[in-house]
Amino acid sequence: MNLFAEAIAWIFSPDRLADNVPLPTLIVQHVYFTFLSVLIAAVIAIPLGYLIGHTGRGREFAVGLSGAARAVPSFGLILLLVLVIGVTQKPLAASVAFVLLAIPSILAGAYSGLEQIDRRVVDAARAMGMTEWQILWKVEVPLGLPLLIGGLRAATLQVVATVTLAAYIGLGGLGLPIISGLALRRFDQMLGAALVIVVLALALDGLFAILQHAVVPRGVASGRSSDVRSAPTRRGAVVGTPIEEGKG
Repeated sequence: MNLFAEAIAWIFSPDRLADNVPLPTLIVQHVYFTFLSVLIAAVIAIPLGYLIGHTGRGREFAVGLSGAARAVPSFGLILLLVLVIGVTQKPLAASVAFVLLAIPSILAGAYSGLEQIDRRVVDAARAMGMTEWQILWKVEVPLGLPLLIGGLRAATLQVVATVTLAAYIGLGGLGLPIISGLALRRFDQMLGAALVIVVLALALDGLFAILQHAVVPRGVASGRSSDVRSAPTRRGAVVGTPIEEGKG
């Protein structure tokens, strides 16, 4: 219990503002690398995920990529990229590692968000004469947005945790006081920095949870139909395949 009190005292000590790298600066570095990596990953993964979700092609690749990414050790990937890209490009190597770790979650959120839509809704939009582009932007993207936000949420939390490890290669962030505290046996410093990381992660998770709830389209029930791909296919609806319910 005393250790927690000492950790809290370390966090709020005025010395944290007078260190070589003040605690607010470490927090800013941590958040900067997190959001930059998630932003780059989103630019790459969201269009690819929408392409997979809309066409239904490449799903096996996306599922395999997401599964394989969970088996990749984060610290090992960072060290590997540092060796490949070069020890003089450590921030770049670490950023590439963060992006690679964030892509699978965002990709899964993007394509699964479109896949979970009842195909009868898409078929109805196509029957009304909407183009594929209009169906994507006016029907599929709004309905799939909650799961996409969920993917961004998972990716952000993973990157927040991984940025801590990047301090081992001199990147900075909130992992820096943990590493230096380990060398100095300053357990209050280590626990204090860990608590700041936990609070930061919980704050980001809470923000994404609120956003995920806010983007649910009005009128969409929380319990959605589960027959996402078992319903009539898109092409079937175009050529006028009889609706199952209408059969005698």
